Order: sequence, then structure tokens, then C-alpha cells
Amino acid sequence: MVLSVVVAAFVLVLPVELPDKTLFASLVLATRFPHWPVFVGVGTAFGLQVAIAVTAGSLLSLLPEALVSGVVAVLFLVGAVILWRSADSGPEDADDTAEGREGHSFFRVAAISFGVLFAAEWGDLSQLATAGLAARYDEPLSVFVGAWAALLVVSGLAVFLGKNLADRLPIALIRRVAAGLFLVFAAVAVVETVRALV
Repeated sequence: MVLSVVVAAFVLVLPVELPDKTLFASLVLATRFPHWPVFVGVGTAFGLQVAIAVTAGSLLSLLPEALVSGVVAVLFLVGAVILWRSADSGPEDADDTAEGREGHSFFRVAAISFGVLFAAEWGDLSQLATAGLAARYDEPLSVFVGAWAALLVVSGLAVFLGKNLADRLPIALIRRVAAGLFLVFAAVAVVETVRALV
């Protein structure tokens, strides 16, 4: 495992996920159900989604270097544009999929939380970022650890700090910072593409 890759994945995924719909889905689930089973279900869903993204990125890395770095550049550039354009819009709404707080076992609440977050995370910017990092670095375990750690931090904040966090997040600023990080990674990938072609 390479610490610099773990840190890069954590630093890129964390600000992307903070203003995301999955944070608000976790928050809604935590207001309806006990916190620990929600956190376990959400964390498990994130772990599986990160594994899928890392696998996709690792398969992408089997292609020629110039093609891979070009695809990675496009992924990060698209992510930067999406984040920048959405900076002034409000928080994404979470689906109201949960029922009342009472009468649910730990396993049932964890399963509901898993299902909601697993479905919500498909095609998410954090998933694209994770796949891009896995393609860029030949360190799938390091990318997995960094990305999953970032997602666990975000879900922990949502589940355990709840509504206070959502009301205080400077959504526009976080999205712009994340867009800037995506642009930096896109620029690095463009430079790598040029070097591979020369």
C-alpha cells in the first residue's frame, strides 16, 4: 500500500462527496432509523461501490498508457465541469425512502440503508474519481482504502452529526474546491497523455 495514493484518493473523494445526494440520503435515513445500523449499511454499500470503481479503473489501466491517461483526463474534466456548474444550486434532495424509526431490526435497517446508498452511488462523481485514480495509479488497494475512508468520514458526519452539518455546509464553496481538484488531476492526466504520445 502506498500512503501518497491513499491520501490522494481521500483528498479527492472527500470534497466531492460532501455536497452529494448520498450525504443527504444518509442524513434522512439517520433521522428515521437508529444511527449504528444506518452507518453499517451505508458503509458497506460504499465499500462495494468503491470496489466496483477500483476494479473498473484497474481494467481500464490495461489499455495503452496514452489512451488511459486521455480517458482519465476526460473523466476528471467532466467531473470538474459538473461540479462547477452545480456549485450555486442547493443541496441535492435525498429520496424519502425510509419509514418510521420503530419496529425494525438492526439487520433490516442496515439492509434498507445499504440498498438506498448502493442505488444512489451509481455513476456518482466520487465513483468516477475513484475509477480515474485506479486507472492512473497501479495501486488498487491504496485507492480503495483512501476512497472508502473518505466516504466513511462523510457518512459518519451525516449519520452522527445530522441536520446541523447539512445546514452549515458551504455547498457552493465545497463544490468549487472539488472542481478545482478535478481540474488539477485532469491537467496532470493531459500532461501524461502528451508524454505517452511523444
